[in-house]
Amino acid sequence: MGFTLIIILVSLGFVLLLLELLVLPGNGVAAIGGFVLLGLSVWQVYAQYGNVAGSWALGALVVISIILIWFALRSKTWNRVALKSEIDSKADGQPDVPIYVGDQGVTVSRLAPAGKALINNDYFEVRTFGELVDPNQNIEVVKIEYRTIYVKLTK
Repeated sequence: MGFTLIIILVSLGFVLLLLELLVLPGNGVAAIGGFVLLGLSVWQVYAQYGNVAGSWALGALVVISIILIWFALRSKTWNRVALKSEIDSKADGQPDVPIYVGDQGVTVSRLAPAGKALINNDYFEVRTFGELVDPNQNIEVVKIEYRTIYVKLTK
């Protein structure tokens, strides 16, 4: 039973370490469990078979660990599990509805400094240059930068 227990502890320890590297990165619980199981297996070898066998087992576990980590981190291993789809679309820099500098509108919500406005019969998220504008005020588009529409209060 002793040798079987050692093999089971070593196998489960390596499985937990590989799970930590490949599936659960950043969690740490699986890695701690793997190191504990590997440590228990080496302790069992020392306790049951003596110092010489324990030292050999410890050395073998270190070498096997290095080989398994190298094998797990090779690029071919990652290529098997890596996502291969590409995103070839891009966000358009201008709003979908044509809005131009000089268009008039009315604020729907308070602009502090951002809020909602009705321009060309469509609702947009707009921004002022720092001033606060109350609802139901007339505004004018003064600048369009990417998807940000800048407005100012008109009289």
